[in-house]
Amino acid sequence: MTDAYFLPAAIVAHAPALLVAVPLILSTVAAAIPSGRAAWGLAFVSAMVALLCAIELFLGTRGEYAIISYAMGGWEPPYGIEFRIDGLNAALLLLLSSTGLLALLFALPSVADEIDKRKQSLFYAAFLLCFAGLSGVAATGDAFNLFVFLEISSIGTYAIIAMGHQNDRRALTASFNYLVMGTIGATFFVIGIGFLYMATGTLNMADIAQTIAAQPGNRVVEVGFAFILVGVGLKAALFPLHLWLPNAYAFAPNFVTTFLAATATKVAFYVIIRFSFDVFSIDSGFVQNTLTYVVTPLAISGMIVASLQALFQSDARRLLAYSSVAQVGYMLLGLGMATAAGVAAGSLHLLNHALMKGALFMALGAFAYCYGVRRIDDLKGLGQAMPFTSAAFTIGALSLIGVPFTAGFVSKFYLIQAALDNDWWWAVVAILAASVLAVFYCYRMLVTIWVNPAPTEGLLPNGHIRKVPLLITVPLWVLALANLYFGTNAGFMVDMAQTAAQAAINGGVS
Repeated sequence: MTDAYFLPAAIVAHAPALLVAVPLILSTVAAAIPSGRAAWGLAFVSAMVALLCAIELFLGTRGEYAIISYAMGGWEPPYGIEFRIDGLNAALLLLLSSTGLLALLFALPSVADEIDKRKQSLFYAAFLLCFAGLSGVAATGDAFNLFVFLEISSIGTYAIIAMGHQNDRRALTASFNYLVMGTIGATFFVIGIGFLYMATGTLNMADIAQTIAAQPGNRVVEVGFAFILVGVGLKAALFPLHLWLPNAYAFAPNFVTTFLAATATKVAFYVIIRFSFDVFSIDSGFVQNTLTYVVTPLAISGMIVASLQALFQSDARRLLAYSSVAQVGYMLLGLGMATAAGVAAGSLHLLNHALMKGALFMALGAFAYCYGVRRIDDLKGLGQAMPFTSAAFTIGALSLIGVPFTAGFVSKFYLIQAALDNDWWWAVVAILAASVLAVFYCYRMLVTIWVNPAPTEGLLPNGHIRKVPLLITVPLWVLALANLYFGTNAGFMVDMAQTAAQAAINGGVS
């Protein structure tokens, strides 16, 4: 399959399967043990194994058009289920596993503070289901298998959202709304897969791509693409299919919001790229028109409308949730350009957005851990009370705006460049307008944090301020510094995004 770089060759040979199998198996063990800390240990081991496998796969796909194919059970595709790794999903798996590992460091004190002790092992079991499902979506080369993993991740996500912040019952409503809309999205997706199977007689995505290429203009295939786009667009929080996201982010436990903001919509965005460019072809007039005249207007609408909605939020996490909808618009705008530069810019923003939103939500989690605050007005004076955490939050906010020398600036610069190459001056105006709106809603939070006296509430019974645990501080600053590092040394991220775009546009599944 691929050379072994630092893991034993026998393990590397099964790395695509281990990414999914380890968390899936350990989720059952975590559910059976009574200790939440032990369940966290299993989750951490799973994330570590996934990260090591993802690094091996990432290094193994650095060559031009390099593809790693793994036949499950020895059944060769297209008759068996194939896991297929190229430059596109290798980057996503690396992002998923690394952010998952950092989020789990944050989880140990955060989950202990928010989740009932008796439920913590079940919480981590559900998280492992979610993690395994997202990894499977990214790794699989089988269309129906992708649907199965999408549902596995969704079931785990519904459960961990429903547990809520200190049994906040609003989390149950948010989870139920997500369940309803997620089920609708999954139904659209599986109907689309059914249309593709009807037209091609296969479920292997590489095989589907070859069969579709031989029958251009097939209406069944085009209807299948439309169903798939709607279904996955809902999972990706594409405007106006985003209604599940604000409440899910606002009322879920802090760890859940941090992890989902950095990963879940990114995996769905990957699926849209995979089907638009690999399974289908951008040379198809139907696909190109759909991206240009449907996806692009919705992306720009999301960028502007969601940013405007963020301005009027009183809950900090809800504000950042609407911001996430706007950021998904940036990513999909790059995809709508249907060029290598556009897809690379959208993929770059995907990677950078995980860094900035991970830092922002983790900092809000630290604020909640120490003072129990969630509303923007309650952040008053935390710049003085928690200067290091507030500084990390500020870095994430500046990156979200797109200030020079931050990761957010780099991806917006490449998006603007790709739009100008496409002669889409109106897209440049939309990017700049949404960025100006980001200045205003980030300004609200930053002024509240820094230009106020330190709070007097939030004291422990002994009169001392609750300290930020090291397990929160370390991953928070790793993400914050990554925003600065990749804002000044962008070569690695840009190369990763360009490799991903080339793998997509040149037919990574061909």
